[in-house]
Amino acid sequence: MPTPRDVLTPDTLALLQAVARTGSFAAAARELGLVPSAVTYRVRLVEDALDALLFDRSSRQARLTDAGAELLREGERLLDQVDAVANRVRRVATGWETQLTLSIDGLIVRDTVLELCQAFFDSCPPTRLRLRDEVLTGTVEALRNGQADLALGFAMDPGTLPGLHHQLLGEVEFVFAVAPHHPLARHPEPLPEEVLRSHRAVAVADSTQRGHGMSIGLLAGQEVFTVPTMALKLDAQLRGLGAGFLPEPAARPFIESGRLVVRQTERPRRVARLHYAWRSGNLGPGQGLQWWLNQLESPATRRALLERRRG
Repeated sequence: MPTPRDVLTPDTLALLQAVARTGSFAAAARELGLVPSAVTYRVRLVEDALDALLFDRSSRQARLTDAGAELLREGERLLDQVDAVANRVRRVATGWETQLTLSIDGLIVRDTVLELCQAFFDSCPPTRLRLRDEVLTGTVEALRNGQADLALGFAMDPGTLPGLHHQLLGEVEFVFAVAPHHPLARHPEPLPEEVLRSHRAVAVADSTQRGHGMSIGLLAGQEVFTVPTMALKLDAQLRGLGAGFLPEPAARPFIESGRLVVRQTERPRRVARLHYAWRSGNLGPGQGLQWWLNQLESPATRRALLERRRG
């Protein structure tokens, strides 16, 4: 009888993913260029080896059981590890990574990132780029758990990140701003905490996958409208759906046009000190990562990643 080690191959895991994605053995067979009986046979081999039912066949669709869902979650992690090994081997041979993933915090200016991507592609490297949108601790967590190679814009204390290299990116000042029609736009300044607490705050959800993540600028007992990105937080505050602190560079055009009003509060001035970090292992940075690190040595580049252009 086959053992789990015999049947849990990358090809078999990909086949199980296809069945789960398409919802049927026949559809998965068409996608993979196999006959349905071959797909059914290989799934049964895995189920026999694990002594677990992976798909509920009681309906017209093949639905994952809890055991099947757990196998695919862990299987995806194993496939990622196989890819990581292959990438390291290719990097040893060529010096260039096959793929480079950047974890980018919501405070980073996307236009500047894309301009850097264009310059990277213009240098004709063999490396593919992947960008990840992250928020707060999720930005550096993606780097720490191996899902990213370079993290841009995290505000955590770098001393809590053993094994990672880091440098200061710059500072971003935050301003408390509301739409002109929001009640806080007319309240006498400075706004006390008890007044702020009585109004809804707009907050960006930490994108970390562990624990509850980080929250900044919220008061105990305050109603909170949580959104996934800084861009949505800005839009929500422009619409008067709540109040809160915004990065001054992002809010500036709307303050200058009168669509946002800056209000002084009794809370201290808030400045985020942002860093970038990377991991390189015993081999040192690959040529793709080194290209990005070279760009980040420029003060003008670091400033452009945090400051939106005027006009």
